[in-house]
Formats: sequence, structure tokens, C-alpha cells
Amino acid sequence: MVKIIKAEFLKSATSIDNSIDEGVLEVVFLGRSNVGKSSLINALTNKKQLAKSSSTPGKTQLINFFDIVYEDESKSRFFARFVDLPGFGYAKVSKTKKHEWQKELDNFIKKRVSIRVFVHLIDSRHINLDIDNEVSNFLEETRRDDQAILNFYTKSDKLNQKDLHQILAKNRDAILVSTLKKQGLNEANKMIFNLLFGKDNDNL
Repeated sequence: MVKIIKAEFLKSATSIDNSIDEGVLEVVFLGRSNVGKSSLINALTNKKQLAKSSSTPGKTQLINFFDIVYEDESKSRFFARFVDLPGFGYAKVSKTKKHEWQKELDNFIKKRVSIRVFVHLIDSRHINLDIDNEVSNFLEETRRDDQAILNFYTKSDKLNQKDLHQILAKNRDAILVSTLKKQGLNEANKMIFNLLFGKDNDNL
């Protein structure tokens, strides 16, 4: 089984211009504010305080970088980087400020060469929001051939079976996760690892 054996915070940046140097394969986590990005990163890495969330949705507008070390069943180690992008949707700031943030994030997503996986987090209780559909369309239109997109549906423990089946009917590749109940985390890590390093999931 693949697992993360080490994770540490590296740096916060405001744009691609003052981001950390490239050279390690990167996984970008993005989603609207309060979707549970920080909680998921902490759960995947098994470090409760690795990624810190603000009590005010949309307040934190920094790009955060974390060094990650995976280990597979043969004890081989693989180095990667998680990138936590600012949440979108709730920030109470001027339209000009929002436009600046959006421009910086667009540049980062389009120009950052090291990105291999986009993890789009969607609240499983609200699966058809315009803002999530816009992000999905943007990622599909801008991703390179060497980049993949994963859709993780958070807070899935709050749904009944009917609602869960509805999500899977809409997206057969959806990964349902719950940081509260520790559900879907192993599968999520396998999917990320496989896309980064080209491993066959059956062998993990």
C-alpha cells in the first residue's frame, strides 16, 4: 500500500513570481472556500496542523507549498509537492482585489511547469454550483497533455446512499472523501500517486 511518510511546509507565495523553484512534480488542490482543502491535505498526510485554515472563509490568499514523500509497498520513496491554492467564492473584498487574485491564480495554473495533477475539491452536498462548473471548464480548457484532473467530493459522510449514487451517476470517476470519518483517503492517495509516478493501482 502506498502512503505518505513525510510532509512539511515549505513556503507561502502571493504569485508565480515569488513561488518556490520548480523541479519536483506538483499536485495542486483547489476549490471554493470552506470546501475542506486544508482538512483533506492534513488527512492525506496524517499531520493535523500541516495546512492551516482561516476561520474567515476566503481570507487566506496565499499559495502554500508542502514537500511530500511517498513510500510504496517495496519501501521505495517518491518525492512530490502539494500546492494549496487560495479558496474562491466567499472573500469579502473589492472587485478589483478579486480580479488581481484571479489573475495571479490563472497565471500560476497556466504557467507552472511542475504541475502534474489538479485536485478539484467539490462539496458533495452541493454538486452543481456554477462556480465549480466554471472551475471544471477552466481546468479542462487549460490543462496540458501531461496533466490530469481529479474530482474529490468532500464531506461525503453527510450524505445518504441516494445522494452518493447521484454523484457517481454524474461522475463515474468521482472520489468520495470524508476527513471526519477517514473515508476514501487511501484511494485518494493511490490515485494521486498513480498519476504522478505512473504506477498501476493494482500493484499498490
